[in-house]
Amino acid sequence: MVIEQLRVNHIEQPIGYLMKTVSFSWIVKEAKGTHAAKSRVVVATDEAMQQIVHDSGLSDQISSLDYAPELELQEGVRYYWQVEVVDDLGERGSSAVSFFETARVLERSKWIRAPFEKEIQPLMRRRFTLKKTPVQARWYVCGLGVYEAYLNGAKVGEEYLTPYYNDYNLWLQYQTYDVTGLLREGDNCLGVMLGNGWYKGRFGFVEGMDCLYGDTCHMICELHVTYADGKREVIASDEQWLCAPSPVVSSSIYDGEVYDARKEITDWAMPKCDEEQFAHAVSYEEERSLLCPRLSLPVTIIEQIHPVEMITTPAGETVLDFGQEMTGWVTFTCHEEAGKEVGFYFGEILQEGNFYNENLRSAKAEYHYISNGEERKVRPHFTFYGFRYMKVTGISDVRPEDFAGCVLHSQMEETGSIKTSNPKIDQLISNARWGQKGNFLDVPTDCPQRDERMGWTGDAQVFCQTASYNMYTPAFYRKFLYDMKREQKLTGGSVPHVVPDILGQINVIRFGKDDHSHQAPHGSCAWGDAGTVIPWTMYEMYGDRSLLRETYENMKGWADYIRKVDQEQCGGAYLWTTGFHFADWLALDNYRKDTCFGATDVYFVASAYYYYSVSLTAKAANVLGYEQDAAYYGDLAQKIKAAFLREYYTATGRLAQETQTALAIVLWLDLIPEGYREKQSRRLVQKLEEEQMHLTTGFVGTPLLCPVLTREGYASAAYTLLLNEDFPSWLYEVNMGATTIWERWNSVLPDGKISDTGMNSLNHYAYGSIVEWMYRYMCGLNVSEDHPGFSQFTICPYPDERLKKVSMQYHSAKGLIESGWETIRGGYRFSVTVPFDTEADFIFSSDAQKVVIDGVDQGGKRKGDRVHLCKGSYVIEVWQ
Repeated sequence: MVIEQLRVNHIEQPIGYLMKTVSFSWIVKEAKGTHAAKSRVVVATDEAMQQIVHDSGLSDQISSLDYAPELELQEGVRYYWQVEVVDDLGERGSSAVSFFETARVLERSKWIRAPFEKEIQPLMRRRFTLKKTPVQARWYVCGLGVYEAYLNGAKVGEEYLTPYYNDYNLWLQYQTYDVTGLLREGDNCLGVMLGNGWYKGRFGFVEGMDCLYGDTCHMICELHVTYADGKREVIASDEQWLCAPSPVVSSSIYDGEVYDARKEITDWAMPKCDEEQFAHAVSYEEERSLLCPRLSLPVTIIEQIHPVEMITTPAGETVLDFGQEMTGWVTFTCHEEAGKEVGFYFGEILQEGNFYNENLRSAKAEYHYISNGEERKVRPHFTFYGFRYMKVTGISDVRPEDFAGCVLHSQMEETGSIKTSNPKIDQLISNARWGQKGNFLDVPTDCPQRDERMGWTGDAQVFCQTASYNMYTPAFYRKFLYDMKREQKLTGGSVPHVVPDILGQINVIRFGKDDHSHQAPHGSCAWGDAGTVIPWTMYEMYGDRSLLRETYENMKGWADYIRKVDQEQCGGAYLWTTGFHFADWLALDNYRKDTCFGATDVYFVASAYYYYSVSLTAKAANVLGYEQDAAYYGDLAQKIKAAFLREYYTATGRLAQETQTALAIVLWLDLIPEGYREKQSRRLVQKLEEEQMHLTTGFVGTPLLCPVLTREGYASAAYTLLLNEDFPSWLYEVNMGATTIWERWNSVLPDGKISDTGMNSLNHYAYGSIVEWMYRYMCGLNVSEDHPGFSQFTICPYPDERLKKVSMQYHSAKGLIESGWETIRGGYRFSVTVPFDTEADFIFSSDAQKVVIDGVDQGGKRKGDRVHLCKGSYVIEVWQ
C-alpha cells in the first residue's frame, strides 16, 4: 500500500498560507483490497511524531477527500502529519511524514518606502550581523506593487510577480520564505526589489488609468531567526533600511519593462556593498489589518520553450517564432557592448509575413535592455507577455539558441489528458490546455496579452470544469473565490464582472465613490453565476465539504442578490427581467455587425440562470446540513421554474426563444413543460440543420451544446460539430494554425488576416470548454453528484466511428481513472481503470447484441444498462 499526495487545503507541504480551517486529503494506491475500511490522521509538532497535538484514532468515518478536525493552530509553527489506512482485507499502510507551517502575524515591522520621486522603482537593503548560524529562519514579506526578495545576493524562492493580484484595498497577501540555508554567521544582507505591477502601474482599458490602488512602491517584512539554544532574533523593516533607484527604469503589466544595466549597483543585496549610493528609507503608518497570509499559489516558470524558427520578414524585421502561443517572458544571453539597447516586441500572429501586434490595443508589450557590456543571461522582472512571435532589435547577431521562452503560471499539477486518432482533435485539446496555462496566472483571466488581462467571471464560470479535469484547481479557485467574496460584501452579494473588481475601482477614480449614476460593473447573468457554479464544481470534483462551506457565502450572496432584484425591480415575478447582461456574448446569431450580443434575449438567459444558481445553492445547503436554507432555496427554485415555463412557453409547448442557445439552456436545466422534452431536442437539431450543422452559439450556449445533444440522443450531431473544419468550428481555428483558443469564432479570416483589432484575443479559453464534453461524453467520465470527488462515478462513453481510438487518463482526487475505446470489427473495445476506494458503473450508451468483459461473455445489453466495477482494470468488448 502506498499513501501519497498528502495535501493540506489542497497544497502539498504549504508554508505560510491562510489556514482558518485545515482540510487534510491524500490518495491511496497499490493496496491489496478495494476500499479503505478505517483511516487515522496524526498531527504533531515534531518530525518524530512524538509531540502529538491531534490523533483521530482509526475510524471508518474519515474521508481521504476532506478530513477537517478542529485544530487550535499556533502562529509560526511547523506541524507534521501522517496518515494510516487499513483496507477491507486488513492490509495496513502508513504514509511518509509530511508537514504544513502556519504564518506569523507581522507585529514588529513598519511599512517603508524610498524617499524618491514616485515613478522611481527602488531597491531596498538591510545589512545585519548574526553571532552564529541559525537552525531556522523565516522571512515574511509583502511588497507593493510587486517584488522580488534577495538574501546575500541570491534570489529567494522560485516565485515571480509576488505578492500577486487582488483588490489591495481589501487585503494584502504576504509570503513566507524558508531562508535557513541562505543565512550564515557574521554579516548578511536582505534585499527587496520593487516594481509597479497591478497596484501602481497602468491597468484597465480606460485611458490614463494608473496608480489605481496607490502611487508609491512600499514594503513591509520581518525576518525571524531561531538559534540552537532556542533564542530568537527579528530583523524588521524600519528606518534602518536603505534605498536606491533600481535599474528597472520602467515596468508595466501591459507595456513591459525597460532595464538599464548601466544603473546597476554592484552587490546591492550583498553585505559588502558600498552603501554611499543609498538613502535611508522612510517609515509610515498604514492599515496593518489588511495584511493576511497568502492564498495565491506560487507563480513560477513551469517550462521553457525554444524558438522553432528565425524569420526575416518582408519588412526586413527579425522575428523569432516560438511555435506556441504562451504566457511569460523570454530570457536571452546578451553579448552586446555597453550602451547598446536591445528591444523585444511581442505579438500573437504575423500579418502578410510581418510582425503584428495591433490587436493588443494600447498594450505596448515590449522589453528593452540597455547593456553594460557584460555577457549575461537577462530576463524581465515585473511584467509578462502573451505571445508566439517576438521581434528583435538591437542585437547584431541574433542566434536562436540564445533565447528561451519561459512559461509562467500558477503551480498546479496537470491531472487529465486525452489522446485520439485524429491529430486535429489532439491539437484542439492542446489549444485548450495552453489557453488555461496562459490565463491561470494567479487569477483566471480572459486573455494574457492586450490591455485587459482581467478575471472575467463569465469566462471562469464556463471553463471551470474543463480546467478541473486538466489541472488540480481547488487551491487556485479558493483564492479566486475569496477575492470574489470580499468584493461581494461591497455589492450586496452581487458578483462583479471581473474579480478583482478593477472596473469598480476605475469607476471610483473616474466618478467618485458616491457617484452611482454610472453602470455598476457587476450583476450580469452567467458572469455572476461564477459565484455558484465554481463552488459547486469544486465540490463535485474534489469532494471537499470544508471548501464548500467556506464558499457557501459566495453562493448564498449571489442567489439572494438576484432574489432582491426580482422583488424590488421585477415585481417579485420570480423572473430576472432587468439590468445589464452579457448573456450569450459573441454569439453568431445576431446578424447586426455592430454588436457583440447574441440573439437570445438577455432576460431569458438571466431568468434561466436565476433558476440555475438558486438550485445549486439549495444543493449546497442540503450537503452542508443547512436545512432551512435548503428548503427555502429549493422552494424558490421551483417557483422560478414555474414562472419561467409560464413566461417562455406557449400552451402547445413552443419555446418563445428558439435560438440554439435558448434550446440548449432549457434542455440542460430541464426548464421544459412535462411531455415536451423530445420536441425541444428535435427543434435544437433542426436549428443546427438550418445552419448546415454548424453552431451559432456564444459564451453561454457553446459549453452546453454538445453535452445537451449527446444527452438527448444526438451524439452524432455533437461529433459533427466537433469535427467540422470550416467556419464556424473549433477545427477551423486549428486549420488556421491556432495553438490556443480564440476569443471569436472568426478571430482570423480564411485569408489569414485578423478580423478585428478592437476586441480580438488569440488566447481566450472560454470556447475551450468543449474539452469538458470530451472528458464527460466522448470518454464518458462523470462524477456521481451524491458521491463527489469521484468516490463513485460513471463511465458512459459515446463512441463515434469517425474516430478510431480515444484514450483518457484523469488523476482524480481518489487516484488514476482511465477510460478509452477503439473500433473493432462490428463494434468497440472499451478499457476502464478504477482506483482504490472508489466504485464505478459502466453504462452502455447504445444497445449491444453481445458484450464480453475480460473474456467472459455477458450476453446482450440494452442502452442504459449498467455493469458495476470496483478497483481494477477492465476490457469491455461490445458488438452492435
